[in-house]
Amino acid sequence: MSSVWDDLNLLLDSPDSLSVTSNARGTIEDKQGFRPDEDAAALRKAIEGIGTTEKTVIDILTQRSNAQRQLICKSYVESTGRTLVDDLEGDTHGNFEDILVALITPPTQFDLQQFKQAIKGVGTSDNTLIEIFASQTNCQIKDLCNAYLKETGRSLHHDLQSEVSGDYGKCLLLLAEGKRDESPNVDVAKAKADAKVLYEAGEKRWGTDEGTFIDVLCHRSVPQLRKTLVEYKNLTGKTLQQSIESEMSRELERVLVAIVKCVKSVPAYLAECLHESMKGMGTTESTLTRILVKRSEIDLMDIKSEYKKLFGCSLYSAIESETSGDFRDTLLRICGEDV
Repeated sequence: MSSVWDDLNLLLDSPDSLSVTSNARGTIEDKQGFRPDEDAAALRKAIEGIGTTEKTVIDILTQRSNAQRQLICKSYVESTGRTLVDDLEGDTHGNFEDILVALITPPTQFDLQQFKQAIKGVGTSDNTLIEIFASQTNCQIKDLCNAYLKETGRSLHHDLQSEVSGDYGKCLLLLAEGKRDESPNVDVAKAKADAKVLYEAGEKRWGTDEGTFIDVLCHRSVPQLRKTLVEYKNLTGKTLQQSIESEMSRELERVLVAIVKCVKSVPAYLAECLHESMKGMGTTESTLTRILVKRSEIDLMDIKSEYKKLFGCSLYSAIESETSGDFRDTLLRICGEDV
């Protein structure tokens, strides 16, 4: 499976979702002929009846864009005096409730909730933190930081700092600044020099200079890093990912490998996160919810395509076999069948 990550031939020309977010590759788009008042009335009827009519709720919330869902929420509160979130939370439960609430939450607000959840309580959910900060654009990260400051009165950086430590913490904190270079220009000489510096900081020396890896991987632009990955392989015969995996301690290795994977392909990285969340005993429903809801209007079609390439089966069929009930039905409607 690692061969997908080792092949650098197509890298320099493939699209880069860390610099550009277009909505063209999502599975959900604006519904034509949209009437928020009609949808709000249909939801009210579905929720207020004897037992919620789940199918109606799923149909409406998975087939409207997030912007349209915000208008439905507004219309709902105007006509009932109650918020749709409160009514859904009162009427549904578990993973099904979580995914419906996620669907009607504005994207930055949803990110904020996921971040707070990840640093809450005993222990930190490192997988969530790595996924949030390695796979998002500067703009998305800055929106999250601003929302956090507005809601808590504290800087996200300050609160994250008290949750993480060591080189791993240093790396995450740099990513959380959202200051990756965004220049589209590639400096070939600099890529060769960075490749050499990384080789000398890792493979070539006894003990690893982690700071060099963190600095290069957290600051350089995606096109620049892609060229550096190619130059590193030319210089050493190994991929940078292989070197990181053989040189670094576990937590730092995880975040640096995630950055390298996202530099190559965010959709392939997220496809892998989805696969991890469904393999073995039990499914991590929160990961399924987070990625499908968050990427449904960005690049979920690309994630599906990468999933098929990496794991030989469709994301749709994996979700179908690993989840159940109304939660499964909602995920499958967001995912959309493979055509």
